[in-house]
Amino acid sequence: MNKTYRDLIYRFQNQGIEESQSTDAILIGKAPHIAPEAWLNTLYPPLSKNDVQALEKELGMGIPIDYEKFLLDVSNGLDILVGTFCLDGLRRNYKRSTDESRQPFSIITANIRERPRNAADDHFFIGGYDWDGSYLYIDKRTSTVHYCDRDDATSLFQWETFEQMLIEPFCHNVKFISS
Repeated sequence: MNKTYRDLIYRFQNQGIEESQSTDAILIGKAPHIAPEAWLNTLYPPLSKNDVQALEKELGMGIPIDYEKFLLDVSNGLDILVGTFCLDGLRRNYKRSTDESRQPFSIITANIRERPRNAADDHFFIGGYDWDGSYLYIDKRTSTVHYCDRDDATSLFQWETFEQMLIEPFCHNVKFISS
């Protein structure tokens, strides 16, 4: 994991770090002012190659290489600042108990079930922001990452690389929160 990104994710470690007993998610920054079991950031355990292959089969499409590397080497999605920014991954179940529910949002949802209009076949949806319900997608032809409305895949903003997208908006959010 990129050191800058790791430092940003673990910025709230002084408020506690815990591992979920049933999902092995790493919970960073206990936030009891939000809810008794709330954590600011959640990092999910990386996927195996078999998990990625099963996910691609269910999706009916390949996962872009940058995102596949992220799922295999860093995290099966993540949740930053209590859902303000999320990257999707493989959701194994929909149980409602607190610990078992600590899973990423399903990458199937935006790519299959709630795919925005105007989405090209080359658009692979990876997550989004909660304040406006927007999505992020990787254009598999160019590897650029795009920000779009929840209902329309027309690009409203783009980053040249997946790593650039990870660092830039997150830095702005952290500066805003810590101001």
